[in-house]
Amino acid sequence: MKKLGFGLMRLPTLDPNDPSKIDMEQLKQMVDTFLEKGFTYFDTAWMYCKFQSERAVKEALVDRYPRDSFTLATKLHVNYVKSLEDRDRIFNEQRAKTGVEFFDYYLLHAISRECYPKYNEFDCFRWLREKKEAGLVRHIGFSYHDNAEFLDRVLTEHPYMEFVQLQINYLDWEHDGIQARQCYEVATRHKVPVIVMEPVKGGTLAKVPASVEKLFRSVHPDWSAPSWAIRFAAGLENVFMVLSGMSNLEQMLDNTSYMQELQPLTAQETNTVWKAVELINSGIAIPCTNCAYCVDGCPMSIPIPTYFSLYNADLQEAEGKEWKPQEAYYSNLASAQGKASDCIGCGHCEGVCPQHLPIMRHLREVADYFEEQ
Repeated sequence: MKKLGFGLMRLPTLDPNDPSKIDMEQLKQMVDTFLEKGFTYFDTAWMYCKFQSERAVKEALVDRYPRDSFTLATKLHVNYVKSLEDRDRIFNEQRAKTGVEFFDYYLLHAISRECYPKYNEFDCFRWLREKKEAGLVRHIGFSYHDNAEFLDRVLTEHPYMEFVQLQINYLDWEHDGIQARQCYEVATRHKVPVIVMEPVKGGTLAKVPASVEKLFRSVHPDWSAPSWAIRFAAGLENVFMVLSGMSNLEQMLDNTSYMQELQPLTAQETNTVWKAVELINSGIAIPCTNCAYCVDGCPMSIPIPTYFSLYNADLQEAEGKEWKPQEAYYSNLASAQGKASDCIGCGHCEGVCPQHLPIMRHLREVADYFEEQ
């Protein structure tokens, strides 16, 4: 397969305020273009587009093309599983909604330390293996939103998982909270292939600051900003698929133009990406350097630099984006360590901060931002 996958989470709509009102005619045109150019991988999920994405797949793809001409992936999210029976009920509804007898790829959705116990409680890993054994699923895996250490645990406990879907993009590659590089390295160490989600960070890296746009144009005047991000992810050796949530035909034509014959970034081009990261991060809200001096001795065990980095990353997201992963990362971390709102104002952190940041005030900002949403 070519490495570009069509992510069906942000589809063209007839109403910008209602993702369930899918522009089916434009979607059909996008599907036709995607297949005509030799791409085959389509990725949907139970709740995408207010539960309408899977139905759109049937109308735009399954009803119009032979089953062996495309590859379809979908997912089970444990938040919708309240009993053992719900697993099969949802799975069977997904088959009916999409119109397929089997799924090429099936994922347990958005695994983290917060929801992992529920996936185990409802025996979802064994259940998914049985679906493969029955021929209803060809490849089994999971998508993931947590840190590298916990990913290592999940892959160790479930070594039969055939792939993992990770959030990887150049802005999150060294991000302390998201740990894209570390997660990628864990998957590679376990010899588990990677599917990339959020390579353009939900549109954030499609609308880069003017300084970054100028930098990119100085190297390749004909490359779009999103192409830099997708090329970065697709060039990673252990990545076999990069999903792009294309929401109009223009984005489809751009992505397919350079992904038909993918050329990984050169060393010089990769250096340009790192310069872009520096430019983007130069405008961050909280200029924390992640020295972590403030963490040692915090009586509430608050991972202060990580929360600041998640807050900064969330503020960098594209305006109007429906779902932003930093909220999930914050929630996962706060379930295991102190929340930002747990700060008791002892002042230890500010006394040791070499940047002399007003950390207690920033923690209140973070708490108001993530805990009140």
